[in-house]
Amino acid sequence: MKKIKSKSILSRKYKSIILTAFFLLTSIPAMRAVGEKGKVTTTPPVFTNFVYQGDDKVYNENLLKADEFYNPILQGCYPDPSITRKGDDYYLVCSSFAMVPGVPIFHSKDLVNWTQIGHVLDQTSQLKVETAGISMGIYAPAIRYNKYNDTFYMITTQFAGGFGNIVAKTKDPHKGWGDPVKLKFDGIDPSLFFDDNGKAYVVHNDAPNKGEGLYNGHRVIKIWEYDLENDQIIQGTDQIVVNGGVDITKKPIWIEAPHIYKKNGKYYLMCAEGGTGGWHSEVIFISNSPKGPYTPAPSNPILTQRYFPHNRVDKVDWAGHADLVEGPDGKYYGVFLAIRPNEKNRVNTGRETFILPVDWSGTFPVFENGLIPMEPKLKMPQGVSNQTGKNGFFPNGNFTFTDNFSSEKLDDRWIGVRSWREDFTKITKKGLQINPFSITIKEAKPISTLFYRQQHKNFTATVTLDYLPKSENDLAGITCYQSESFNYVYGLTKKGNDYYLVLERTERGKSTIIASEKIDVRKPVSLQVSAQEDEYRFNYSMDNTNFNNLGGTVSGDILSTNVAGGFTGALIGLYATSGNDIRL
Repeated sequence: MKKIKSKSILSRKYKSIILTAFFLLTSIPAMRAVGEKGKVTTTPPVFTNFVYQGDDKVYNENLLKADEFYNPILQGCYPDPSITRKGDDYYLVCSSFAMVPGVPIFHSKDLVNWTQIGHVLDQTSQLKVETAGISMGIYAPAIRYNKYNDTFYMITTQFAGGFGNIVAKTKDPHKGWGDPVKLKFDGIDPSLFFDDNGKAYVVHNDAPNKGEGLYNGHRVIKIWEYDLENDQIIQGTDQIVVNGGVDITKKPIWIEAPHIYKKNGKYYLMCAEGGTGGWHSEVIFISNSPKGPYTPAPSNPILTQRYFPHNRVDKVDWAGHADLVEGPDGKYYGVFLAIRPNEKNRVNTGRETFILPVDWSGTFPVFENGLIPMEPKLKMPQGVSNQTGKNGFFPNGNFTFTDNFSSEKLDDRWIGVRSWREDFTKITKKGLQINPFSITIKEAKPISTLFYRQQHKNFTATVTLDYLPKSENDLAGITCYQSESFNYVYGLTKKGNDYYLVLERTERGKSTIIASEKIDVRKPVSLQVSAQEDEYRFNYSMDNTNFNNLGGTVSGDILSTNVAGGFTGALIGLYATSGNDIRL
């Protein structure tokens, strides 16, 4: 009996040890665990309670009436829009460069209320941008529906992974896309056209024939016949349909983003001209054949903002890169990119997606009010009600986006740069866990950072961070990111036995510590970045109520394309690295 009793006691003892160990392992907070003698063990950072609030003056001063909606329809870095229609369904795609997943895709029934249904390139086999700079990767996708084979096509240029020009297909954009097929031609900005007789064509921007370039920015528009059965151009069918632009004697630059439409038996070729900057515009040509010859409209451009005073109120600029579609009311509409610069005329929110009605009652289409300074709001198509920001539709104007990271799937507005979100994030009961890579955001490599686009000139973004870095090599926090060479890092790291918040500015690849402060990290810390036009401030709070500033007011210049170059808008990132190079 005694031995049996001892055995029973021993067994219970082991069970107790096992249960205790299990309890400790499963109850350790996601960020920290205190062991014997107060020693701290480190686990990956956890982010909770992300709140983004936009507060632009233009929306406060231009409140909507019942029959109005705001322009742009997609705020922040959603450039190079393309649109197509099947029945009552509209689908819109945008450029994504080195952002992952690639090619955001949106759906609408009325051109006012949009939902993001995912991304076209959402598989590792479809997107290879691991070593691409932020402004490389996916350029200018075009989406088209071919009613003759009931198939959607997305064609684009992927400057990464050895792809070049590619096309992907689906029967239903809500159910995913097949792997892209590499197309055998050079150039950029491809678009498909499906004629009434079932024939198909690809039109795109290209360099002039060898030895025929006349000036810097001289480009041509080229067309090929397209084999629908084999998803490939037909070799030997290519020809140049536009050389230089509307009037080559004026040396027009960067004729690009071509689309072909057919109306009343005529073929229309619409292109962007002037480069995606202050001279950007949209021009149109007409022909009796899809392969030309094309004659420019006598009143080009049909859309531009380049002729107006630089200091105009609620300035919208750089309008161009457009695509047309027939609306639910039988009227045509055009989506296009434009920018809303801040008070110092810098572009931090990037190139955004706008829409305007199009008057096509005459021979040539013209964007209504596209040749005068653009207004911040529009009349809705007849019979449409504005539901933006409600019932799952994308918000615009001033809005608040909140994410407690309690859903099983990340919101589609969260993106990676050169890395798939699933490779470094995990939704836990305590929030969003980021498993840090040993790479910093200053490298053109996959980074462990979850990004949200800056969508306003005036905004506040706040997140709670639960984290105890193990060494000076560990850092987690917020980044404001224009590119790998232009960014701010605001994070928690360690020096010796102490923990510090540090703010670092990187410009043209050169990094400078602006400020640092030792803090008590026994509780999670709330990190905040706020912007008023060009002025940014980085704050922190230990109670999520009372915020202290670190580093004063800093310039948002390095977060603009004016200073950083490239084609993207500023991103706000939840950042972690185990290769921290900031040394206090």
